Amino acid sequence: MNLKRIIRHLWTDRWTVRRAFPAHAMQTIEAAIRQAEAGHQGQIRFAVETSLDWEPLLKSQTARERAIDVFSLLRVWDTAQNNGVLIYLLFADRDFEIVADRGIDGHVGKQGWEAICQDMESAFRHKQFEAGVIGGIKAVSEHLARYYPGGQGAQANELPDQPVQL
Repeated sequence: MNLKRIIRHLWTDRWTVRRAFPAHAMQTIEAAIRQAEAGHQGQIRFAVETSLDWEPLLKSQTARERAIDVFSLLRVWDTAQNNGVLIYLLFADRDFEIVADRGIDGHVGKQGWEAICQDMESAFRHKQFEAGVIGGIKAVSEHLARYYPGGQGAQANELPDQPVQL
């Protein structure tokens, strides 16, 4: 049990996230997802979680473990070509995680996703919250466009583009 982490999660509230991602920023992120998906057949979701609840916090659940839970909760895995990607931010930990369905994950791999997360975390440290997420969306989209290009016969939008605040 990490006391510093528990305190940070207790002090981080929804208003902190709303200051970092006000309504116009969330609308811009939604538009970026919609625009990115127009160029390929992949699906992108963005979720930001303020902090963990008591039980997972006391069990030392990692951001990665929680991102996998959210991936399932939002049904990002439920795409025809197994090409859904979740960009997850655990705000209290200032930790980005990318969880990708097996189709695209087999092409990009852990190191590819981690490089994108590091870029987003760098922008986050400079308080460039919206720009960091949009940069991550563009980087994920480049991989999706390479392996699941758009064009005739492209899949319909299978997952909502709207960001989720948990």
